[in-house]
Amino acid sequence: MKKREIMRIMIGLILLVSFLSIPFISPVKQYISIPNEITLFENQEGYALPALAGSTPSLKSENNVTQAFSNQLVAEKPGKSSLIYEYAGLPMKKVNVEVLEDLRVVPGGQSIGVRLHTLGVLVVGHHLIQTEQGKVSPGEKSGIKVGDILLEINGKELKKVEQVASILEDEEGNELKVKVKRNEKTFTTTLSPQYDQQDDKYRLGLYIRDSAAGIGTMTFYHPETKRYGALGHVISDMDTRKPIEIHDGKLVKSNVTSIDKGKNGMPGEKNAEFSVEDESIGNITRNSPFGIFGKLHENVQNHVMDQPMPIALSNQVKEGQAQILTVLEGQKVEKFDVEIVSSTPQKHPSTKGMIIKITDDRLLEETGGIVQGMSGSPIIQDGKMVGAITHVFVNDSTSGYGVHIEWMLQEAGVDIYKNDGEQKAS
Repeated sequence: MKKREIMRIMIGLILLVSFLSIPFISPVKQYISIPNEITLFENQEGYALPALAGSTPSLKSENNVTQAFSNQLVAEKPGKSSLIYEYAGLPMKKVNVEVLEDLRVVPGGQSIGVRLHTLGVLVVGHHLIQTEQGKVSPGEKSGIKVGDILLEINGKELKKVEQVASILEDEEGNELKVKVKRNEKTFTTTLSPQYDQQDDKYRLGLYIRDSAAGIGTMTFYHPETKRYGALGHVISDMDTRKPIEIHDGKLVKSNVTSIDKGKNGMPGEKNAEFSVEDESIGNITRNSPFGIFGKLHENVQNHVMDQPMPIALSNQVKEGQAQILTVLEGQKVEKFDVEIVSSTPQKHPSTKGMIIKITDDRLLEETGGIVQGMSGSPIIQDGKMVGAITHVFVNDSTSGYGVHIEWMLQEAGVDIYKNDGEQKAS
């Protein structure tokens, strides 16, 4: 190889190494650390601005929305402004700043019983009935699948399982027109009931259900609107594994009776009791990937943190110490230490924004970490509501995922960005 070619290769390698090293040069690293946008709430402590050696941030503010003092950005009132980083008197970077109206929620932590009524009746299985021609499932033969929702039979809206039995008795084996919802599509099919020789009744050959029940944890409620959020994840049918589409539902108080301790590879579980006949503390109007939502009929207290507290957006959550509120026995809400291992700033809704590790010795001793029924336990950091626990890691019961509070508020219908006239996140 000629010397000239060797020199070219050496120069190329030097340039490549220099290019790759640029992001690690201190001034460049500092520049990259400056966000393009900052969102704050009024009446909260100042936001620590990233500092640049030799740089003086100067503020261009509309209507005195914000002020900057010693690298602290302080919100004055709702609105928008911009921050200009200058280096040696020259503009270096512009940062858009938005100040939102003060928003506070009351943290939960209470153990709750949940009763959901499905939209229509849910098909959870097929079964064979004994006819003169042999065993057959009329429902399966007509193309109805597990997970389908029966909305109407012969034009009659279905809300309860008992209605189906009544219609079958009235129709005496006549062909039925059934309106079915499958995922996002709705269609009509015909279904011919068959006479079951074993119990002398006409049957559809379908297992159906109109309700579901379970336990979880209250996350927050918004005192101004009475809107609440709980669980932090969707409720799915235990047979179909599909999210339950709800017609309505209600919340009641529940008592934790015991806890099955979690182990690696086998999540633990809270055992609790409640009665659907108990007085409802709230309704359920929405079942989404971020939890269940509705309105409370009355204010609920946890007797630990009952005063409204500010929230933190996803870009304000820090790695480090935090606390959760949850119940280990009866209805007593207690505070336990956790660590936020990681938190991802998010511009769009996501159910897995944080990784949480239980560090409280007593909680680890009692539960082994995160257990079923703890979903929805509010996460508090530096006096702010930051999110809720959602899922446990199967192979590490001490750790799991958390969802950021802003997405639960959005699902609840509490508008964080109301000073914009519309919800910003979508």
